[in-house]
Amino acid sequence: MKISLFSRSKGNGTSFEELLAPHVEPLYRLAFRFCGSQHGAEDLVQDLLIKLYEKHNELLKVENLRPWLARSLRNHFIDTLRQQQRSPIEYGHEARAEESGGHQSDYGADPAHRLAMTQLQESILVAMESLNEEQRTLVMMHDLESYTLAEIAEILDTPIGTLKSRLHRSRARLREILEAGTISVGSACLEERGE
Repeated sequence: MKISLFSRSKGNGTSFEELLAPHVEPLYRLAFRFCGSQHGAEDLVQDLLIKLYEKHNELLKVENLRPWLARSLRNHFIDTLRQQQRSPIEYGHEARAEESGGHQSDYGADPAHRLAMTQLQESILVAMESLNEEQRTLVMMHDLESYTLAEIAEILDTPIGTLKSRLHRSRARLREILEAGTISVGSACLEERGE
């Protein structure tokens, strides 16, 4: 990840870097989930940080910065997509397989287990692409990026009760897609977290 922060101290001693450094890695992961590529995620986060740099004083006043930043990133991503769709220039996207090729998780020494886990991950990613945008965003933010329902409610400006029912339906749809593809996902993979 090649994202740089700017150092800028204010009267209270909290620099821009000190304020945002703990949030850069989670923002990058979220951006990667939105973009599907390392390059796109880096650009998205860097662009957001550039925009936020001039709003340092406003950031100091934000009570819960994590969901506020996630909402800003999501909105910036949507704005970027809209600009690209209106642009006459065709934007190229790197293949996800290329991006993840050099970065493989260690599932143990057993090659058969590694292969099974890799196939399961790929099946889940393909199934996630079959969800609609709202379902995919909700499952990604809650189950993959570990945002709480309260944080997601703030990010998406949606009541928690509504999010709970949408998350339940999204997970059920994901299970249907996976089972239709003859992939059986244990309940541990899509278990609901208590909140």
